[in-house]
Amino acid sequence: MKNKALFLDRDGVINHDPGDYTMSFEEFVLLPTVVEALKLAFDNGYKIIVITNQGGLAKELYSSNEVKKMHDYLYDVCEKAGVEITYIYYSPHHPDIGNSLSRKPGSLLIERALAKFDLDAQKSVMIGDRERDVQCANAAGVRGIQMPTNAPLLEYVKSFLQTKKQV
Repeated sequence: MKNKALFLDRDGVINHDPGDYTMSFEEFVLLPTVVEALKLAFDNGYKIIVITNQGGLAKELYSSNEVKKMHDYLYDVCEKAGVEITYIYYSPHHPDIGNSLSRKPGSLLIERALAKFDLDAQKSVMIGDRERDVQCANAAGVRGIQMPTNAPLLEYVKSFLQTKKQV
């Protein structure tokens, strides 16, 4: 039996989106309900996978080392809360510099995750704060849910879990 995943955009969904790029570890502030939301999804059998565009890397606004610090922190906070983040995928590309299939709304990163972790696209869901997140998910056969930037993730996780139970 295939696994199911909760795919998440990063900036504006997991951490506060300041309106441009999250350029440093100091700016990487987790939103208030994130850990609780991830724990709820994890406890309901969902693998947690982050799919994020990090175009600031291509623009040389911040370094991959800075991104690693942010992601290591997220892994650590979640692990302490009893949540395993399966993987964090990010596209370091930006259309001003060059095109890439890995950048959302392209679905390559979700497709990689579906194959690598034996995931059932139809049992999985993606939550993001931009239309491109929904387009990325839908192109891979995953249900996409758009939420407002910096909104409480927990409300959206509870909502999709409730919908799944009614089916």
